[in-house]
Amino acid sequence: MFTFSKDVPRWVWCSLAANGLLSLTVAMLIVTNYKLPDDPQVSATITSTNANRLKSNRLSPLFGEPRTKLLTIGRNHKWTYEQWVEQLQREAIAAANNRPDRLTILVGDSLSLWFPSKLLPWDRNWLNQGISGETTVGLLKRLYLFDSTRPETIFLMIGINDLLHGVDNRTILANQRRIISQLRTVHPGSQIVVQSILPHSGKSAIWEGRDRLRQLSNSRIRKINRSLKALADNEGAFYLNLYPLFTDAQGFLRTELSTDGLHLNDKGYQVWSTAIKMYSKIRLEQP
Repeated sequence: MFTFSKDVPRWVWCSLAANGLLSLTVAMLIVTNYKLPDDPQVSATITSTNANRLKSNRLSPLFGEPRTKLLTIGRNHKWTYEQWVEQLQREAIAAANNRPDRLTILVGDSLSLWFPSKLLPWDRNWLNQGISGETTVGLLKRLYLFDSTRPETIFLMIGINDLLHGVDNRTILANQRRIISQLRTVHPGSQIVVQSILPHSGKSAIWEGRDRLRQLSNSRIRKINRSLKALADNEGAFYLNLYPLFTDAQGFLRTELSTDGLHLNDKGYQVWSTAIKMYSKIRLEQP
């Protein structure tokens, strides 16, 4: 019969069991090609804000529309980084002024930015603060955008663009520490969830920057993810290890979950969404 070791804290065994259950469930999702049901009320931005509130807050008319439409406009017009910062600030102001229940922030780079609204867990209200091409330095400079939002939870994923630009691991981790520390200082009542950096597809990648991508080994990503977990533990944050949910037998990003070997398709986001929802139930919502 299985017994707990006296030398290992009980929470460690609980964490291992939770991670195992999460991996098993998401693996079943991949194998069975399970499709998450659409929820007509879900949106990555706060869509409950009505027209009167929009007018009183003098927000952009884009705010309050489904984020998929906003992102389509952004893609078509090729918004600059500064334009995205301005838009995300308007959304954060609206969320702060009209805070919905269970406000949850998704912050990071393009992987967060393009998270389809309909695939985000529908038991939360989401504020998406992702920007394409974002780095740890860039994120540090714009964390102030949502200082007044008072979210229940913040899901953070950042670092892949630093790696692609040749930033060393020590600098990336130092910036990650500053990000986590600032989030914990400004949002003392919020749960901070650090998410692992995802793998890439290696030689099979067709992303426009594939030459740089192929120079980055997935073993280096795994190494920095291990450091991220230790960092999260030391800083009093949660750590959600998504990496093994997206890898094939050779350790590359599963091609059926990606559009180009780096970014995710709808099925990839279904895996991520399920992981967030399960992790929330297992770790974040425990008394």
